[in-house]
Amino acid sequence: ALGKYGVSKIHHAASDVFNHVDAQLYTKAIADAATASNATVIVISNNLTGKAVAPRLSAKLKAGLVSGAVGLPNTSSGFVVKKAVFSGKAFAHINVNTPVKILAISPNSFSTVAGEGTAEVIAFNPSVDAAKVKVTATNKVTGQVPLSEAELVVSGGRGLKGPENWGMIEELAGLLGAATACSRAVADAHWRPHHEHVGQTGGAIAPNLYLAIGISGAIQHLAGVNRSKVIVVINKDPEAPFFKAADYGIVGDAFEVVPKMIQEVKKLKGVA
Repeated sequence: ALGKYGVSKIHHAASDVFNHVDAQLYTKAIADAATASNATVIVISNNLTGKAVAPRLSAKLKAGLVSGAVGLPNTSSGFVVKKAVFSGKAFAHINVNTPVKILAISPNSFSTVAGEGTAEVIAFNPSVDAAKVKVTATNKVTGQVPLSEAELVVSGGRGLKGPENWGMIEELAGLLGAATACSRAVADAHWRPHHEHVGQTGGAIAPNLYLAIGISGAIQHLAGVNRSKVIVVINKDPEAPFFKAADYGIVGDAFEVVPKMIQEVKKLKGVA
C-alpha cells in the first residue's frame, strides 16, 4: 500500500523488541537504516512517538531537526523548511545546513494522492539490544484520547447552552474513540477545562475529522482547526460562518441531531 504513495523500499525489522514503543530502540534502528542507505533526509511523523524519537535521532546522527514541519523544503537557496510556531498561530522558516536533516511532519500537512507504484520489502536486522524497559501489562483507558494526538475530535460551543449538556458530547466522542474539545467561549465560561480550548488563543489541532457542534465558527476558532482533514459542522443557524469552512454541514438543533447520531453509531458498533 505504501508504494502507491511514493515509497520505493520498505526496510522491515521483524523483531519482538519492537512490539512495544521504545524510543531508544526505535532511534537505534532508524539510525542504522539511515546509515546503511546513506539517507540525507529523514522524515518522521510529529506524533507522540516521533516527538520521542526525533530528538534522540538528531543527537545520534548530528542531524538538524525541524519539528512541526508543515511544508516541503525549499531548496532554491539552502534547505528551508516551514514549521508551525506558537501553537500553530504563526509560521517560521528554518534553514537546515547539516549533512543529514530530520523533518518531523505535523499530521495532515499534506493531502495524500495515490499512484500506481509498488514498494520493495527488504528484511532489515538492526543491531539493537534487548529493551531496558519491560512492558508487563497494557491497559486501555477510554475517554482519555490526547487532543493533540487525536485523529477524531468532537467539539462543542455555546450552542450546547451549559455544562450540564456536555454528556452527549462525551458519549459521542467515547463511541467514536475521539477526543473532546471546545470553543473559547465555553472555556471562558468554565464549562470545560481550558486545555480543551482550540482556536487562535488555544491549541491548534489537525485531526482527520473535526466535528463542530453548536460552534458559530469565528475566525479565531478556525485558526486552530483549519488544518483538519475533514470538518463537519452541526448548527441550527444556517448563516453560521463555520458552514463556509465545512466539508459537510447539518443545519439542525444539536439536541436533536446528536442523540440520533449516537443511536446510529451504536447500531453500527452493535452497542445496546
